[in-house]
Amino acid sequence: MKRIGVLTSGGDAPGMNAAIRAVVRKAIYHDMEVFGVKNGFQGLMDGNFERMHLGSVGDIIHRGGTILFSARSEEFKSDEGQLKAVEQMKKAGIEGLVVIGGDGSFKGAQKLTAKGIPCIGVPGTIDNDIAGTDFTIGFDTSLNTIIEAVDKVRDTATSHERTYIIEVMGRDAGDLALWAGLSVGAESILIPEQKDEFSEIVDRLNRGHKRGKKHSIILLAEGVGSGFEVGKQIEETTDLETRVTVLGHIQRGGSPTGQDRVLASRLGAAAVELLLNNKSGRMVGIRNNQIVDNDIEDILKLKHHIDNEMFQLSKELSI
Repeated sequence: MKRIGVLTSGGDAPGMNAAIRAVVRKAIYHDMEVFGVKNGFQGLMDGNFERMHLGSVGDIIHRGGTILFSARSEEFKSDEGQLKAVEQMKKAGIEGLVVIGGDGSFKGAQKLTAKGIPCIGVPGTIDNDIAGTDFTIGFDTSLNTIIEAVDKVRDTATSHERTYIIEVMGRDAGDLALWAGLSVGAESILIPEQKDEFSEIVDRLNRGHKRGKKHSIILLAEGVGSGFEVGKQIEETTDLETRVTVLGHIQRGGSPTGQDRVLASRLGAAAVELLLNNKSGRMVGIRNNQIVDNDIEDILKLKHHIDNEMFQLSKELSI
């Protein structure tokens, strides 16, 4: 294999640029040509390719977002769209592809692999909701963004003696809420994987209030529901003044942490190694700080699970 492509797809995540950099430089180190695909799978169908050089990825390791941009494409989900992408790649002489993104991106990689284009997936999503890897690129940065925001909200919560509900991202996964909640000492953590009774949340708030606690912080994963609805329920059930903060897309941006930069560099390089060894339809990941790879088809069948012991610990420490 002498010529490969790299694209980013789905929601952006801090560290994607570091992964792109690793793919490009690892490939060039092994005398391969690399083409960056602009705008994800849409760019693949449009033939929006750009030859990448060492300088193309200079000074990007610290930048959030993705220099290759990202776009969602309904057309690519069709067989015709996928064949169009294959035709464009063959026309450009691109023999393999590194796809950086989440589970939706990996479904696209799986389809291309089935049509004869070797693809390797690199997990890049702040949600940390991909099976087969302990962490995904962007999760650690997003986690630290949430912690910083909650620490600031706590100052206001203390000053006004209020209960604050912080709604965070994560789609149907609760990792961001769980890790952030444990990190900031939240009174309650509401995640899709663990359905706490509302009465238990209220009891915990009341216990804290009776012992003189001036404020409370509740972390809510967006997959559970609306923070405003939960806040309304709490105010109707207790005498506690409640405010809601939805952090939104601020969680996706920013300079990646050292952990995300290192993880992205290792996974990007590992993806190129797999292509060099004629592997395809695989996803690289990290388990116990060791780089691993699994069949994308198997990964898509599996469900990511939260650390239940960590969730239990958060409850024990918030008594």
